[in-house]
Amino acid sequence: MSGAGSIDPRAAIAEGAKLAPDVEVGAYAIIGPDVEIGPGCRIGPHAVVTGWTRLGANNHVFQFASIGDAPQDKKYKGEPTRVEIGDGNVFREYVTVNRGTTHDKAITRIGSDNLFMASSHVAHDCIVGSHCVFANLATLGGHVEVDDHVILAGFTGVHQFCKIGAHAFIANNTAVTRDVPPYVMAVGHPAEPHSINATGLSRRGFSPEQVRNIKNAFRTLYREGLPLETAIGRLREAAATQPELVPFVEFIGRSTRSLIR
Repeated sequence: MSGAGSIDPRAAIAEGAKLAPDVEVGAYAIIGPDVEIGPGCRIGPHAVVTGWTRLGANNHVFQFASIGDAPQDKKYKGEPTRVEIGDGNVFREYVTVNRGTTHDKAITRIGSDNLFMASSHVAHDCIVGSHCVFANLATLGGHVEVDDHVILAGFTGVHQFCKIGAHAFIANNTAVTRDVPPYVMAVGHPAEPHSINATGLSRRGFSPEQVRNIKNAFRTLYREGLPLETAIGRLREAAATQPELVPFVEFIGRSTRSLIR
């Protein structure tokens, strides 16, 4: 271990762990030998940070959370896969984040300024952007991609390999089995498009005109009864003069599980 911050003497810090000098570690926390923890981080009592895991600056891992342990994948054989976490994230009680597998990216990656509420789960090989909120018991299957500013309400479940676009809102108890485009509010079992996340967009500085353009794009894709290719063509045309629609069009192009419809 390098560094000498506020570390409770009852914590178990393995030889080889790298902690910035001001890191705080609570009683009975466990830090593994291949862990790197950046400045300003706080690791709560009884929390576990293990595996080949790197945390950036100012992350707060609350009590009983588990970050970086082995994936829940029968094919995993102990390979040195990783977890990479940015800055300013909060991991509340009983949050679990598993490292990657060699059958995909070999890494689970989380951006910055995310809030993971109690008992939420990020499975192996997931990519989570920044400024997201995972409410209590929100769960990602393996290989899921979540873009920036996404909100997953309580008890949300996301199927393996699904993608969720930026600024989407997934309502509570929703089962996501296909890809959710940017800006869309998804509801139900399985998830269906309900509307756009207009309130979230306004809070994040989208102008009334931009919100209106996104609403029109939603109608084109979901409410006019158009064949998918026809709707995509119209969205591409609109995106030429409405840059807020570019992420919408680009997301559709990289969808692999098909869009919620």
